[in-house]
Amino acid sequence: MNIQALDQELLSLFEKRVELSQMGYDHKDYDDVEEALHDLEDDFNDKYGDYLEGILSDIHKEYCPESDVLLPTAYLAKSFKIAADGSIEVGKNAGVEIELEEDPAANAKLLLLPTPVRIVLQVGKNKKVVWKA
Repeated sequence: MNIQALDQELLSLFEKRVELSQMGYDHKDYDDVEEALHDLEDDFNDKYGDYLEGILSDIHKEYCPESDVLLPTAYLAKSFKIAADGSIEVGKNAGVEIELEEDPAANAKLLLLPTPVRIVLQVGKNKKVVWKA
C-alpha cells in the first residue's frame, strides 16, 4: 500500500469538502463542486476501500463489535478547518457514531484523518489514535 498516495488522496477529499463547505447552496458552482467531491469519494473507496475496511473491521471488533463497518469515506468529517500549523480541527458532529463495548452510553465516534493517515476514537472530548499508517 502506498501510504503517501493514500494520504494525498485523503487530503484532497478534505480540501474539496472545505471548498464545498464554504459555498452556499445558491453558489453558482455548488453543484459542480459537490459532484466532483462525490467522484473523489467514489474513486477513494474503489482504490482504498478494501484496505481501510479491513483496518476498520479490526478496530470495530476491538472497540465496538455491535456497530457496523461503513465505507471509509463515512468516517471523514463533513466539515473541519485546517489550522495554521497544518493540524485538522473537526466539528463536533464529525465521524461515525459507534456503540462502545465498554460503555454503550458513551458519545463515541470513529474518525479517519489525514497527515498522517490515522483513525481516531473520540469519546466525548477525549481522543485516542487507534490506528496510524
